[in-house]
Amino acid sequence: MEWTILALLITTIGFFFWLIAEQKRSLKLGQPAPDFALADQHGKIHTLAGSQGKWLVLYFYPKDDTPGCTKQACTFRDGLHELVDLGAEVMGISVDDTSSHADFAKKYHLQFPLLADNEAEIAARYHSLINLGIIKFAKRNTFLIDPQGKIARIYLSASAERNSNEVIEDLKHLQAI
Repeated sequence: MEWTILALLITTIGFFFWLIAEQKRSLKLGQPAPDFALADQHGKIHTLAGSQGKWLVLYFYPKDDTPGCTKQACTFRDGLHELVDLGAEVMGISVDDTSSHADFAKKYHLQFPLLADNEAEIAARYHSLINLGIIKFAKRNTFLIDPQGKIARIYLSASAERNSNEVIEDLKHLQAI
């Protein structure tokens, strides 16, 4: 019994040290956003440089056609006109493949690119990857990237329901400065 308690205590302490280290590894406001080159649901390659001069909403999500991911995608879809009017484009990223993205986009009438990070490299660069060995998926994190390619806002564990509205409000605020 004493060994079990000791093992649990050591595991808990280890988890907190890992959590602190993970937070220090996260991206920071004002730093250049990590570059990427990924195919969307139509096979078109998108890069960070291709968005230069525009605001970019880059949101990572765990899995196509799941309840939370569908809600988040549809709120970005519904707010897309306002985001475009504010000079922004939206791109979603998950580790699903382009075929899965195509089905998801068609089913929910998503008019923005869904990028396939099959190797989970971009999610890792954005510290938005959960790696469980053979199973990998993206964390629900969103990055608002300014026209110069620098990170303007970070939304960790973004709300699937409120993320789009939060980005719109922050974008309005940032453009008013």
